[in-house]
Amino acid sequence: MTSMQSNISRAAGMLLLAAGLAGAAGCVYHMPIQQGNHLDAATVAQIKTGMTRAQVRYLLGTPMVPGGFQNDLWDYDYYLKLRHLQHPRRNHVVVYFRNDLVDHIESDVKGNPAEHVITKPVNAPGA
Repeated sequence: MTSMQSNISRAAGMLLLAAGLAGAAGCVYHMPIQQGNHLDAATVAQIKTGMTRAQVRYLLGTPMVPGGFQNDLWDYDYYLKLRHLQHPRRNHVVVYFRNDLVDHIESDVKGNPAEHVITKPVNAPGA
């Protein structure tokens, strides 16, 4: 084998290796990035004036920044980045308390049709 043939076979091997690595790069699993408490419209709608802090914690979980300097409000943030979504999903809820009871809430949470569960029965194969 001449040095020219050796160089060509080495270049071909490098090209195949590069093509294999490039093809494998597209198969890498991208984990969804989720931060905060999942906030859905049905759960947020259950928060009513006069509820206790324990009831709010039961429905929404522990707030992102509990206590701090302002004990009369709890912040809930939700962030979800999925590979197929162009923009991450963000939601924010603020629960205001007066005398340790819910006074009012501010929320930008809207219903998400992509999260609805199929209620129609699905026939199993062979059933």
